[in-house]
Amino acid sequence: MAVNIFSLLKGIRTQFLSDIAIDLGTRTTLIYVNGRGIVLDEPTVVAIDTKTKKCLAIGNEAKQMLGRTPNEIKAIRPMKDGVIADFEMVELLLRIYIERVQKKRLFTRPRVLICVPSGITEVEKRAVRDSAEAAGAREVFLVPEPISAAIGIGLPVHSPMGNMIVDIGGGTTEIAVIALSGIVTNSSIRIAGDEMDDSIVQYIKKNYNLIIGEQSSENIKIGIGNAFPSVEEKALEVKGRDLVSGIPKTVKLTSHEVREAIQEPLSMISETIRLTLEKTPPELAADIVNNGIYMAGGGSLLRGIDTLVREETNLPVTIADEPNKVVVIGAGKILEDLNRFEKVIYTMKRA
Repeated sequence: MAVNIFSLLKGIRTQFLSDIAIDLGTRTTLIYVNGRGIVLDEPTVVAIDTKTKKCLAIGNEAKQMLGRTPNEIKAIRPMKDGVIADFEMVELLLRIYIERVQKKRLFTRPRVLICVPSGITEVEKRAVRDSAEAAGAREVFLVPEPISAAIGIGLPVHSPMGNMIVDIGGGTTEIAVIALSGIVTNSSIRIAGDEMDDSIVQYIKKNYNLIIGEQSSENIKIGIGNAFPSVEEKALEVKGRDLVSGIPKTVKLTSHEVREAIQEPLSMISETIRLTLEKTPPELAADIVNNGIYMAGGGSLLRGIDTLVREETNLPVTIADEPNKVVVIGAGKILEDLNRFEKVIYTMKRA
């Protein structure tokens, strides 16, 4: 009987209090609710009325407005390079998303775990914590993205065996060697999906005198982008504004040209992987020879990127299943067993 009462009380508590894990990305925000899994996967974009400062749209709806708004409406991406660029807008975005996934539980404030870049500063950590608290979090935990990705993939982070994670997101690329619940060697560079998109914009501007927007650039990368030459070369019609005449026009772009356009950011990512391997202790390096490199993040969906990394390092490369979701899946696993994963959570001092 006592067990039944305990189970009932636990069920009531779960019903009224759902802890939340958030992958607050430069491009996309994903939310995992304890016991329910991933409940939200939307762009990190907010659209506001510039006069009244009222939120007009958020997520997918706001993303459609990027580059298309009249003067009185502004579509904002409040995260840049994996950290907060606009504190007020991040707070607004988090509040709306938390309310949405909490199913209007007005009397409860959830505990929130947020994934952050491993290279984040103390000031940036405080900004994330303060934003989440202002958005309604009762308690805030921060966890490094590479460790969260490793847990999401299912790697044994508690063991002394070394595992290497390459997490290519929208704003940052996180490269880390993990063992004994900690990061032994890591590099965090602010070169990732956004940088690739910017490179495509600049390439088309330079070679075709054509100006395109960031959404068009992202669509090109997703549609025909690749990191390594393949047998099948694709082409895509690209529409934009002629730099000379000012008139809209269309050009045809090939996957070879896209690969050429994003060569520089890809080279910098490859070089950082090599440098991280050079800093890795020999015993862990031996583990990586056996286990290979695991890739996560939306940038890992770029065609041929695993082949490129394999060619550059001569190591086996495995892309995670649903690489864009493994960080939040890992955060959800941490949230469901905070005692077990206590060592991987950042400890933060109050200012």
